[in-house]
Amino acid sequence: MVVGEFAVGFAVLAGGVLVAAVGFWDDHGHLSARWRLLAHLAAAALAVASLPGDMPLRLGPVSLGSGAFADFIGVLVIAWMLNLFNFMDGIDGLAGLEVVSVGASATLLLLLSLPSGGALPVAPGLLAAATLGFLAWNWPPAKIFMGDVGSGFVGYLLGCEAIATAKTGTLGLAVWLILAGVFVVDASFTLVRRMTGGQRWYEAHRSHAYQHAARRLGGHAPVDHRVLAINLLWLLPMAGFVVWNPALELPLLILAYLPLLCLAIRLRAGQPEL
Repeated sequence: MVVGEFAVGFAVLAGGVLVAAVGFWDDHGHLSARWRLLAHLAAAALAVASLPGDMPLRLGPVSLGSGAFADFIGVLVIAWMLNLFNFMDGIDGLAGLEVVSVGASATLLLLLSLPSGGALPVAPGLLAAATLGFLAWNWPPAKIFMGDVGSGFVGYLLGCEAIATAKTGTLGLAVWLILAGVFVVDASFTLVRRMTGGQRWYEAHRSHAYQHAARRLGGHAPVDHRVLAINLLWLLPMAGFVVWNPALELPLLILAYLPLLCLAIRLRAGQPEL
């Protein structure tokens, strides 16, 4: 059992090192999007292949099974999650705050739903605690920064946690999608709007909803405070409802996202700054 857990941890860490190395290369030079994506998919595939559990991967009433197709979806989820954090690490404190919030919230939900005699969940909490130490120096005005090397690494680890708990049946995929809803909705909506608007969506830009919000509010900290409030007062309760009402997870996921989508539209996500 110990040997198996060590092998899983080593495989996940190896994928994380690959993600961090690619991010470091991109921070200090330039790596084409194609090679970055290939490295991200390879790291995600390594993690998914090593994670234990045979529960079907589900999203609401849709079952993706537990075979090759489900593993393919798991790879996409992890790769998208690490890129979410890369996209959203544009103002001081935001990405670190999201890791702490999502990791701590997931740990709380795992503890509250823990069966009698079950093993204590530690990985999301450890990631949240480690990032909290970093956040003390990254809080606006930041003294240190994540860069691609850090944001991709923490996003990758959260993605691995999401797939790991989904494969073991401890926390469904919808719970993680809700907890990370601010990042999922902002990054996804912004990307779609830029692609459909004929913009060079693959180039760096400053048109995410949180970037527009930072300009409107005159700083980074006010945005961080509001994201924390959304995470704790809206998304965490909605994720809790999903844990105790799994039959309603798809309607609850949509309900959780609706105000976030309205906010992204109001903040002109995906549109150039005025």
